[in-house]
Amino acid sequence: MKAQLIVDLESHKILSTCAGQGRTHDYKLYQNSDTKIADNTEIHVDLGYLGIQKVHPTVKIPNKKTKNKPLTPEQKKENRLMAKIRVAIEHVNRRIKVFRIFSETYRNRRSRFSLRLNLIAALYNIEYGI
Repeated sequence: MKAQLIVDLESHKILSTCAGQGRTHDYKLYQNSDTKIADNTEIHVDLGYLGIQKVHPTVKIPNKKTKNKPLTPEQKKENRLMAKIRVAIEHVNRRIKVFRIFSETYRNRRSRFSLRLNLIAALYNIEYGI
């Protein structure tokens, strides 16, 4: 099973959750979730969401290194700045993975995974006073 969280960078509040079957590309999971994000909202994603820049004009995605085209020092610096911003999202992911249901193989009913994801997200929002 795969879980996707949409987090507000300022308040660290989980705004939306989405669950999908295991081997699903991150961007495909986002498309299937029917989550609507305003066009003027700045979105910070990782390289798993390649293609989202076609849908959202204000997306911030790291530069990708290829075999024949290494990153320039400016691109590396830009990637480091994006990583410093995204670390807040990774801290939220870490707090959610404290519930071992998301960090290990899910062995319960698949139909209830989404429900449990929403409940744990609500517990997170309550616990951290958000």
